[in-house]
Formats: sequence, structure tokens, C-alpha cells
Amino acid sequence: MGDIRLTAEEMRYIALLQDLTGAIARDCIIDDENNRVIFVVRPGDAGKAIGRRGANINRLRKILGKEIEIVEHADDLEALVKNIFAPARILSVRVVQRNGRKILYVTVDPNDKGRAIGKGGRKVSVARIILRRYFDIDDIKIR
Repeated sequence: MGDIRLTAEEMRYIALLQDLTGAIARDCIIDDENNRVIFVVRPGDAGKAIGRRGANINRLRKILGKEIEIVEHADDLEALVKNIFAPARILSVRVVQRNGRKILYVTVDPNDKGRAIGKGGRKVSVARIILRRYFDIDDIKIR
């Protein structure tokens, strides 16, 4: 994990998440392009952050006026990939160096492919943002 710097706005969002839910956020990524905020929370805190029937997420969504994504942190690449794509079943994760770029190949259970990609490629774009930030992955291919 490289040196991650948080802006004042990201730190405010982290404080808001912690005040509303009690979940501890390790990172916050504001994705203005897709009008969303991605929180990377401490392992085991995703349920607390989401809340019963998504109550906490819905409250945050109303306050911020943005979509909210919650991902549990993991120190190794494979565990983080599994957390990002949950509940889809990940069969394997492989990193390939090609033309000076790091490409991540994620093999998913065929029944879960749609779930892994997400509506309009939402999960894949979250994965791209997080994995670029933590592991310098340039692209992701779902198989």
C-alpha cells in the first residue's frame, strides 16, 4: 500500500461515516465522475457500515446526495479482490505484466459473472479505482 493522502473533504466523509455507523473507515475515495463515495472500512466493519437492511447506507446517501460503496480492507490482493466483488464467488486472481502495464485477471463462477460486473459495470469500476490506488493495477478483466 502506497502513501495515500486524504483531502479535507474525504476526512469529513470518514468522520461522518464513523459518527453515523460506528464503523471505522481506513480510506475514502470520492468518485465525482460517477457521483459516488467509496469507503474502505476495517475488516469486519462492512455490516456495521451498511446497517440493518441498508439503513446506514441510505441515510448517508441522503445526506451526501451520492451513491455509497462499502468495501472491507484486506492487506493482500486476492482477499481485497474477493471483498470488492462479494458476494460473487471468485475462483482465481492472476496478475500479468504486459507492455509495462499490470493487468488483473479475475476468474468468477459463471453463475456469478453478472453479479461480479455489477449494474452498468459498477463493481468493475470500483475495483479499478481501489486496486489502482492500493496495488497499481492498470486494468481488470473478468472471466
